[in-house]
Amino acid sequence: MRVVIAGGGSVGTAIALDLLDRHHDIALLEQDSLRAERLKSQLPGVNVMAADACEYACLAAADLRSADVVIAATGDDEDNLVVSWLSKQEFGVPRVIARINNSRNEWLFNASWGVDVSVSTPALITSLVDEAVEVGSIIKLLDLADGKMKLIEVTLAADAPAVAQGLTLDELRLSDSVRVVVVVRAEQPLTPVPTMRFLEHDHVILMAREGATQDCADAFIG
Repeated sequence: MRVVIAGGGSVGTAIALDLLDRHHDIALLEQDSLRAERLKSQLPGVNVMAADACEYACLAAADLRSADVVIAATGDDEDNLVVSWLSKQEFGVPRVIARINNSRNEWLFNASWGVDVSVSTPALITSLVDEAVEVGSIIKLLDLADGKMKLIEVTLAADAPAVAQGLTLDELRLSDSVRVVVVVRAEQPLTPVPTMRFLEHDHVILMAREGATQDCADAFIG
């Protein structure tokens, strides 16, 4: 795939290196011309351009219409929104991924701004902290499908219905709006099957539609 990354900071550079190792065609746009020159020597195999990704002309020069994915990875949320909007609305990029630097701006990163997937490092870290201290709570990990779907986690307490009643996954009769993706038990990922039973301290990762968290709570919190 051809991937265009906006932002040559530590995040954008790390993404470029990882994707290059996976044999993707990578272009990286960095506004600071001096930094862009340094990156050219640090990132052999990556097409580094000294360009402002918020400018239409710069995106056109990067041939954004041929991009399969654009990643807005700058350290400025406003810039990432502008890059996302231009990528989707002006160049028709199929998939736009945007970095959120300030979790208070998370509500802006949606389809109206051209964002297909948003990644919030602050929100993710907060979720991991919540996970460490809150057994029996629903922790949101990620928004997907323009916020219509959520990846969530529940760490099961002893009194969770799934544990206390010894119910199998099939017996839980979860609604069609909820799917168990994986269960992590004793640091081992387990593929969910209808006959699976749940234990205290299981980490249950679920995909749920927006508004379906109560279905998760009924089964895994009580």
